[in-house]
Amino acid sequence: MLNLPNVLSLIRILLVPLIVVVLLTEVEDKEFIGLGLFLAASATDFLDGFIARRRQQVTRLGQLLDPAADKILTSAAFISLVELGLAPAWMVVIVVAREFAVSALRSVAALQNLAISASRSAKLKTGLQIAAISLAIVSEKLGEFQKLAPACLWAAVLVTLYSGVEYFVRYGRMVVRSPS
Repeated sequence: MLNLPNVLSLIRILLVPLIVVVLLTEVEDKEFIGLGLFLAASATDFLDGFIARRRQQVTRLGQLLDPAADKILTSAAFISLVELGLAPAWMVVIVVAREFAVSALRSVAALQNLAISASRSAKLKTGLQIAAISLAIVSEKLGEFQKLAPACLWAAVLVTLYSGVEYFVRYGRMVVRSPS
């Protein structure tokens, strides 16, 4: 059960407290250290899935652990950005609520032996969220490019909303109609 992809997901979860501590304390160069840690944790998201599929090491634990690790990482990072005044709370609530709602939909589907795979919009959402968090972390160091962070955050929120609605439109009826 504890293969390399699952270990990578666990590493992602274990990096979260470190990322939060670095971002929320007065550590010299905290923006760059926080960014490096966040990007390293984000890279494990790509690697765990890639390795699991390539080595045919997809496990039930991994199917549960990977999305949980993703939600923990992005939620903690976004909440830290609110604390730092780098992201509006209402935007972060939208992002986190979408993540919980889609996770709940997937859980109900799984109970009915239905699988909901990641959509293209969800993959775009993930990329935009990583970019938005990354830019926000270093926004105060970006100089004239500082406005990229809020613009990317807006794009991430809009695609996050679209992706959430898409999941419920596409799969909500299937889950509701399926016999329990």
